[in-house]
Amino acid sequence: MMTHSVTGHYDGNVIVPDEPLDLPTGQRVELEVRSVESVPGRFADLADLAADLPDAPADLASQHDHYLYGTPKQ
Repeated sequence: MMTHSVTGHYDGNVIVPDEPLDLPTGQRVELEVRSVESVPGRFADLADLAADLPDAPADLASQHDHYLYGTPKQ
């Protein structure tokens, strides 16, 4: 019997592993499911900050160099 621990997520219908599993199609497995806290993405703080800028220009993402450094708009 092989034992391997993987992380995954529930998509609303099935549990999907976050990495490929080296198992033959149809292989029966036994699952033990434990919920884990979500780890915020690398830029979660930046996204939160951007959401708190109601007066930000609509083209801020595409023209960030213009707004940060004063370069001509592209």
